Amino acid sequence: MSRIAKATLVGSIIASVGIVWGVHFLQKQESETMYKGVLRDDERRREKMQQREADFIESQRKRALYESVQHVSHTDSGQSNS
Repeated sequence: MSRIAKATLVGSIIASVGIVWGVHFLQKQESETMYKGVLRDDERRREKMQQREADFIESQRKRALYESVQHVSHTDSGQSNS
């Protein structure tokens, strides 16, 4: 084998190894980024549920306060007044 052929072979092998390593490195980074997105979504979902629960408790508190101050009559809206 000539010296140029050996250099070309070695260069090709080094380039191939570099490309394969680079692709695996990028895939690992993308995987980590996607996982961080899942964690952010879980955190947002948990915060949203806590806010909804706080709103529901506040609504119950207001309803109890209003019902203690005002008389509330329960009527069946399905019946007509004729």
